[in-house]
Order: sequence, then structure tokens, then C-alpha cells
Amino acid sequence: MTKQAQQDQVTHAARRAVLIDGIPVSALGVTALALGSNPHQSTEQKTWWIAATVAFTLAIAWALWRAFRRADEYLRRVQLESMAIAFAVVLVALQVATLLDAAGVIQLHQLAELILLGGVAIWMTIADLRTRLNR
Repeated sequence: MTKQAQQDQVTHAARRAVLIDGIPVSALGVTALALGSNPHQSTEQKTWWIAATVAFTLAIAWALWRAFRRADEYLRRVQLESMAIAFAVVLVALQVATLLDAAGVIQLHQLAELILLGGVAIWMTIADLRTRLNR
């Protein structure tokens, strides 16, 4: 097997692993989003929403740790650059959502989870496209 074929195989395996790790993370995020969509929650509903959000946050950290641990130097750089772009998008989206909340147009807690899920989706999409197109 040539060196290029080995690199392609490692890249494909890393992308597949991120996808496999990303499915439960996305499911937790959607669950947390659904649980937090009601603005008038009981104490029990708030507890479930907070628990789902904490599980979502820990799942993201776990997926990141696994992705960085198995990646080579090039893939780590791609992941970090993609995360930086997604982080900027999330910051801008949160600022817009905060302004809309202050104006009384929307409630911030309804969009916060959606913005985070969108940031993760942007990060994974950019990283996958950059890996596919640049290698």
C-alpha cells in the first residue's frame, strides 16, 4: 500500500469515527432542544432540560477529545481552524439572539441550544469538506 493510500485510509477512518461519535452528540442536542422549548416549565421539566444540556456538553467534550486523540497533525489543524470558524459564527448568532431577546422578539433560551447545534454542524461540515478537498 502506498503512503498516499495509507493517508487516505486514515483520513477516511477519522471522518467515519467523528460521524459515529457525532450521532449520539446530535441526538442529545436535539433532545435538550426539545426539552427546553417550553418557556413555562415545571421544576421537573427544568431538571430534565438541564440534565440533557449537561449530557450534551459532556458528549461534545468527549467527541472532541476522541477526535483530537486519533488525528494526525494535519487533521488537528483542520479541526482547530474549523472550530474557530464555527465559534465565530456561534458568537455572532448568540449576539443577534441576545439583541432579539432584549427587544422582546424571541426568547433566548429557545435559540441557545439551536445555535450550539448549528455551530457543531458548521464545524463538522467545514472540517469534513476541508479534509475531502485538500488531501
